[in-house]
Amino acid sequence: MFKRIDHIELIPTDIEKSIDFYVHILNFKVKTRKMVNLADMSPLKEVVYLELGDTVLELMSVENPSLKSSQPWITGYRAMALEVEDMEKATKYLEGKGVGITWGPVDLGNSVRAEFKDIDGFDIELRQWK
Repeated sequence: MFKRIDHIELIPTDIEKSIDFYVHILNFKVKTRKMVNLADMSPLKEVVYLELGDTVLELMSVENPSLKSSQPWITGYRAMALEVEDMEKATKYLEGKGVGITWGPVDLGNSVRAEFKDIDGFDIELRQWK
């Protein structure tokens, strides 16, 4: 019946800056980009689907988006996680691109985990499974 998570939706403050971050820093590819002109979908203006492997991220451009809470432990989605083959290589790559690691890397026994934030402050986890 249920197969997999199809996609995750994010509402960035600036869709162009987010596309640049996810494409040029995290190597996502633009799958589809389209303007939205439906009265019942207002204030939605544009959607962009980005792919990384078999994962799809949908960026949604809306008029006057509300800012994300600064509290890290709120009800709802907390983070998106990206699996990496080599944690040290991944964290050094991100730091070389000016992306700071906000937590870790920490060895959890069965995996190594680290976290960073995208340009809007959304938490992104890195996970290297052992």
